[in-house]
Amino acid sequence: MITRIHSTAHSLSLRSLLAVLAVVLAACGGSSNRPPAAAAEPRPKIGLLMDTLEGRWTRDRELFLERAKELNADVLVEAADRDDARQLQQAESLLERGVEALVVVPHNAEAAAKIVESAKKRSVPVISYDRLILNADVDLYLSYDNRRVGEQQAQALRNQAPKGNYILIGGAPTDHNAKLIREGQMSALKDAVQRGDIKIVADGWAKDWTAEAAAELTEAGLKKARNQVVAVVTSNDTTAGGAILALEKHGLAGKVFVSGQDANLDAVRRIVSGTQTMTVYKPLRPLARGAASAAVQFAKKEKVEGTSTVDNGKRQVQALLLTPIGVHKDLVDQIILGDKFHKREEVYGK
Repeated sequence: MITRIHSTAHSLSLRSLLAVLAVVLAACGGSSNRPPAAAAEPRPKIGLLMDTLEGRWTRDRELFLERAKELNADVLVEAADRDDARQLQQAESLLERGVEALVVVPHNAEAAAKIVESAKKRSVPVISYDRLILNADVDLYLSYDNRRVGEQQAQALRNQAPKGNYILIGGAPTDHNAKLIREGQMSALKDAVQRGDIKIVADGWAKDWTAEAAAELTEAGLKKARNQVVAVVTSNDTTAGGAILALEKHGLAGKVFVSGQDANLDAVRRIVSGTQTMTVYKPLRPLARGAASAAVQFAKKEKVEGTSTVDNGKRQVQALLLTPIGVHKDLVDQIILGDKFHKREEVYGK
C-alpha cells in the first residue's frame, strides 16, 4: 500500500514537472514544429592584387572596396610596387588565406600568367582588371577599349596638327594595354604617315610608364628633329608630364600638342593652362564597381559572361570593355567636374 501510494505520487510529480516545462517552453517561444533559425550566409572573400597604388590606383581600390562592402564581401588587398616577384608572392599569400576569387592588376602581362596558374590549382577564378594577362586561363577581363584610347589620343593631335613631325611615346613594354594603345594611335595616323603629311621622328616605350623615361624619349626626339616637332603622342598623363618637362626646357611647352590618359589632376590642370592638349577619361566607378560585383558572383560560384571576347594568346577571354571619353579644355567642366572626378577648386585653384 505504501509502495502504491509512493508510485502514484511519483507519477503525479513527473506529470507536474512536464507540464511546467511545457509552459516554460511555450513562454520562450519554443515549439517542436518551429523550423530552426537560418544560418547567416557566409561572406565571400575576395583578393585584390594591384600593381601600384600611385596615381589613379588608390581611387580604383576605394571604389572596389565600396562596392564589395555593399555586397557583404570581405576584400584582402595587396600592392606589388611594380615588382613581378613580389606580386607573385602576394598572390600566393592571398590564395593561402582562402580568397574565393582573385582580381589582378598585373605589372607584367606575361609574368602574371604564373599567378593565374596558381589560382587555377586551387580552383579560384581570376579577373584581369584594366590590364590583360596574357597566355593564361583568365576567367574575365574588365577594362576600357584601349585601342579606342589610342585612336582618340592620336586623332585629337592630328586634328590640331595635320602635318609635321611627331614623337610617339608608348607606355610600359610589359603592359599589353600599352601595345593596344599604340595600335590605336597608328590606326589614326597611318594614312597621313603614308602620304608623308606626318613624319614620326621618334618612337619609344616608357619603362613602367614613368615621367622620367618619357622625358628622355622626348629629349631624344627633339634633338633628332632639331626641335621641329608639332606633336607628342604620349600614352597616359604621367608620360605626358614627362614630355612636357622636356618641352619646357626648350621653350616649347604650350606650342607642341600633347596627349594623355587617365584625367589625373595635374594633367587636367595642364589642360586648362594650355600645356597639355587632351586626356582620355576612363570613369573609374563603373570599372571598379563592376569588377567587385563580378568577383562576388564568381566567389558564389555564379556564372559571369562578358559582352565580347579578347584573345590573350591562350584562349578567347570573356571581356567587358567600356567606352573611353576624350577630353580637351572645353570639356573639362562638363565631363571631369560634372562627373565629380575632381573638384573645381582643385583644378582651377579657386
